[in-house]
Amino acid sequence: MTEIAARRLRAQRLLGDPFASAVDAVRWLGAVQSQDYGAAKWALAQRTAGATDAGLDRLFDEGGILRTHVMRPTWHFVLPEDIGWLLELTSPRLQAQLASRHRQLELDAATKLRALDLFAESLSGRFLTRAELGEVLIAANISPEGQRLPHLIGTAEAEGVIVSGPRRGKQFTYALLEERAPRVRRLQREEALAELTSRYFRSHGPAQIQDFAWWSGLTVRDIKTGLALVGTTLEHHSLDSKDYWLDPQSAGDGKPPLTAHLLPNFDEFTVAYRDREAVLHPEFAFDPTFFSYYREAAPQGGILSNVVTIGGTVRGAWRRTLAANGVRVDVWLLGPLTAAEVAAVERAAEQFGSFLGRPAELHLFDGAPRR
Repeated sequence: MTEIAARRLRAQRLLGDPFASAVDAVRWLGAVQSQDYGAAKWALAQRTAGATDAGLDRLFDEGGILRTHVMRPTWHFVLPEDIGWLLELTSPRLQAQLASRHRQLELDAATKLRALDLFAESLSGRFLTRAELGEVLIAANISPEGQRLPHLIGTAEAEGVIVSGPRRGKQFTYALLEERAPRVRRLQREEALAELTSRYFRSHGPAQIQDFAWWSGLTVRDIKTGLALVGTTLEHHSLDSKDYWLDPQSAGDGKPPLTAHLLPNFDEFTVAYRDREAVLHPEFAFDPTFFSYYREAAPQGGILSNVVTIGGTVRGAWRRTLAANGVRVDVWLLGPLTAAEVAAVERAAEQFGSFLGRPAELHLFDGAPRR
């Protein structure tokens, strides 16, 4: 399994030559889970030369990278050039899966259509926050209470009506997709299947069909069609009775590198696979006690939270604390580190400090964080 993790590091560009821009990183990965906006920026920065927190904020506000609900019912960073065909390929199934919930919320077709028209009218030439979109609904006698507003906004995103706008202070806004991305790329369904299949296995391989199904929201039947369409551009390998696909040029060899990463919440290296066994080090498996404390250190819990990896396998948890003149990085270890591994974690902390524009102060702790 360490071979798989090492190859994924290279495919995801957490190892090797970084991208010249975050736009290139998003294009390579296809989409980047981003409901934790700050974490998603750090995920891109670890794959991009010289990326900073402030620089990625500017890129997002300018619309160089968009944020919307696509593939799975959560936010992703996508490029303006890709958002059209990604929505057309994946949103119908996502919306079908939400149909039961919409009935519970009394969101019938007429109500959703009316809401989409109101959003389109109110956003023409301007940007509005979620609360302001709720006020638009109230003025038209449509209740935004409970989960109705987020589901109506999600429907508008899935239908390609609205998308992220620039931030207003600490608040996020919405914009019309046609104004934010006036030149979206359109693909026929088979072209889109082939494109997404190629991108996923090129940038995330070695990966299994079940991994791609989880990540994309596509059916297994669609994925098998996609694999047939891309043909021999991908290699098929069997390991421990599991079938993997990968692009050998992007994945490289399987030698585990002595490289540490402070991965953020929902990094593509952990969240993009249904089978996450490859990132669990055989000598440092999580135990229940560590997990219970670990959730205290990283509220999301589990390996989808802030984890420390060395050579692509999880070796601990981490948390940041901002101070006036720097950032403190606390790391809780699953087991002892060699001197070389400690040095690798120190370099990862320094990189995080550079990303934030603050000097980093690293603190290592053995075992789980204490209450």
